[in-house]
Amino acid sequence: MARVVQVGMADYKAAVCPNILMTAGLGSCVGVCLWDPATRIGGLAHIMLPSSVQARRTDNKGKFADTAILAVIQEMSRLGANPARLVAKIAGGAQMFNFGGTTDIMRIGDRNAQAVQQVLKNEKIKILFSDIGGSHGRTIYFMTENGKLTIRTIEHGERVV
Repeated sequence: MARVVQVGMADYKAAVCPNILMTAGLGSCVGVCLWDPATRIGGLAHIMLPSSVQARRTDNKGKFADTAILAVIQEMSRLGANPARLVAKIAGGAQMFNFGGTTDIMRIGDRNAQAVQQVLKNEKIKILFSDIGGSHGRTIYFMTENGKLTIRTIEHGERVV
């Protein structure tokens, strides 16, 4: 029987089929779902910030795009996934509040999305689906059995990709 594995903010987890990975509260954060279709092992990172480079504290690898994706790949590999087969689906990166200015520092959703895309490109992981931006939050469920992603939003309902 499938178990729902909850992934908190600034957290990551890996799971084997038939388990389901879930995270809520994706506003400016980005959910990165990785999947090895051959082993049906999945991973989910709930990324809060784009980079650990200028952070004072970097002990939480799940917090940053540049460390969380690598950490979840490592966790999936320990379960038997092959990094060369991984594919990705990503969601989040919203601009939840309008601050009046358009300085980069306030566009955290965009910066998170760009950082995630760059790390996945560097790791040669193909993005199969992307639901990035907008001004609405998301809750996602990632099925390790078939790699399907369910995205739930208050304003836009639910869809499965």
